[in-house]
Amino acid sequence: MSQLPLFYQKVTPLNRERHGDWHIEPTNSYAFASKSNSIYIAAIEFNRVSREYPIVFGKSDDESVFPVALLGLNNQQNLFVDSKGNWQADYIPAYVRRYPFILAESSDQEGESRFTVCLDEAYKGFNSDGKKGQPLFDDNGEQTELLKHSVDFLKEYQGHIQLTRNFCHQLQALGLLESVRADITLPDGGKQALGGFLRVSRSQLKSLDGDKLHELVQSDFMELIYAHLRSLDNLDHLLKRQDFAKQSTKQSRKKLN
Repeated sequence: MSQLPLFYQKVTPLNRERHGDWHIEPTNSYAFASKSNSIYIAAIEFNRVSREYPIVFGKSDDESVFPVALLGLNNQQNLFVDSKGNWQADYIPAYVRRYPFILAESSDQEGESRFTVCLDEAYKGFNSDGKKGQPLFDDNGEQTELLKHSVDFLKEYQGHIQLTRNFCHQLQALGLLESVRADITLPDGGKQALGGFLRVSRSQLKSLDGDKLHELVQSDFMELIYAHLRSLDNLDHLLKRQDFAKQSTKQSRKKLN
C-alpha cells in the first residue's frame, strides 16, 4: 500500500507465522476515528446513513468520485466521537467497523484485482502474550471463528464497493454532480464556509430524459440518489452538534479554572 488508508498506521498482510500467537481484545473506543471529518460509505449503507449523517461526494486524484458520510464541519473534526471514544450515533459506518482489518487491493500480470487480508499492527487491542482477548489462530494454525467472521465481513464489504463505484460512475456519466458551496450561519452569528464536496444537482436530475430516468429506477440508483438528497438536511444536525461541543468545552474550561 503506497498510501495508508484513513486512520490506519501500520498495515501488514495477515500471516500465520508472524501473527500466529497474536490475540485481539475488542474495544468500544472509536478514538482512532476522532479526527476523521468524513468516512467512505458503500451504496448499501445509504439508507441507514441518511438518517443521521449528510452524504456527499468527494473526488480522487484520478477524477473518480466516491461517497462519504460527513462527520464534522472542520478539518480533523469528528462530532460523533466524544472525549471517551464513544460513537454518538445509532449507526456506525462499515469502514469504521471493519477496523483494524482491511483488504489490500493489487493487480496481477493480467490486470486482474487481487486482495490480501491485512491488519493494522498499531491497533492497541493486539497483543502476543495471550493474556488479553481472543486468538487470531488456533493451536493448529487455522483461523479462529473471530478472525473468520472479520475476513467474511471484509469480503462482503468489498463486494459492495464495486456496486458503489458503478453508481458513482453513472452519476458522472450523466453529469448529475455539482460542487457544494454553503455559507453557514453559526448560532453565535458567525459565518462558516462549507465546500470541497459534490452533490447531485436537482435541476440536472429533472432534465434527464425518460429512458435515463427509467434506467436509474431499474438499477435502484434512484433510491440512492433520494437517500443522498434527503441526507443533506442533516447538515443542520451537524451544526447543532458543533455548537453543543463548543459549549461543553467552555464549561469544562470553567471547571478547570
